Amino acid sequence: MSYKAEYIWIDGTEPTAKLRSKTKILADGAEPPVWGFDGSSTNQAEGHASDRVLKPVASYPDPIRGGDDILVLCEVFHIDDTPHESNTRALLRPLAEKYAGQEPIFGIEQEYTFFKGSRPLGFPENGYPAPQGGYYCGVGADEIHGREIVEKHLDNCLAAGLGISGINAEVMPGQWEFQVGPLSPLEVADQLWIARWLLYRTAEDFGVSATLDPKPAKGDWNGAGAHTNFSTKAMREGYDAIIAACEALGKGDKPLEHVKNYGVGVEARLTGAHETAPWNEYSYGVSNRGASVRIPWQVEVDKKGYIEDRRPNANVDPYVVTRLMVDTVCTELDALDLV
Repeated sequence: MSYKAEYIWIDGTEPTAKLRSKTKILADGAEPPVWGFDGSSTNQAEGHASDRVLKPVASYPDPIRGGDDILVLCEVFHIDDTPHESNTRALLRPLAEKYAGQEPIFGIEQEYTFFKGSRPLGFPENGYPAPQGGYYCGVGADEIHGREIVEKHLDNCLAAGLGISGINAEVMPGQWEFQVGPLSPLEVADQLWIARWLLYRTAEDFGVSATLDPKPAKGDWNGAGAHTNFSTKAMREGYDAIIAACEALGKGDKPLEHVKNYGVGVEARLTGAHETAPWNEYSYGVSNRGASVRIPWQVEVDKKGYIEDRRPNANVDPYVVTRLMVDTVCTELDALDLV
């Protein structure tokens, strides 16, 4: 007997990377081996030296094909065994290991928008739908579009063993969200990429595409983000660490460093309107969805918990946002002996 292994990797497309995948047939009981691909077709090599290497780093049951088939997440390497420049996971690994003792965990809220052809799902052929307001967490065919795809995607993620913690309709027709976590930095980023792949693959069967564009419809519509919830052991045990984390994210050039790595088009989404803070102004506050970083009201009441960085775009690389937050916050907490 044999089984199918779908090798999945992140390519080198700029400014926003894409997911790629291909299938390998393996003998029953065989572990997914190192494999290769044509990097000149994925913006990761030139034609005269196009071989690139896929190294499996995680595997999950394949809910699309079922049976013993699996999804295999891979890192991309050069043939000299050095990580490819597009391999942002390789940059996260040492930091995740360095600060593992602080027990950082993340929950990422992935917003996305379904498109049918050139228009968001639910937008009429001519003109625009009713203004946003009733769509968020709504019900009914006049306000909700794509639920059957969303439910199938949720089932597929659960069948793959992903740490999906919820779904909801968002503020624009055809716009939805799923949440991954709470998980460790590498786990949450790995699983978010796999959940994205499953989103695209599931929607494909319905003749619909999904986009992570941070501003999929111009005008008076909310953008699409990837709000990133974060805590360490010290933050889950005391409020001083919560405030220290918020302050660390606002120090010196940290706000700009983070924002410029939080997804292409961030300035079109972080305008100060539509529940965002201006991209070039850092702020934090309790229960404030107009701040860069929100402290949930229950966290202030309990004097412990987590914070929500509301700045990352829907198209953010989860390996990058988790690396930046771990580096900035855990370094500061370590210096303050809040670990």
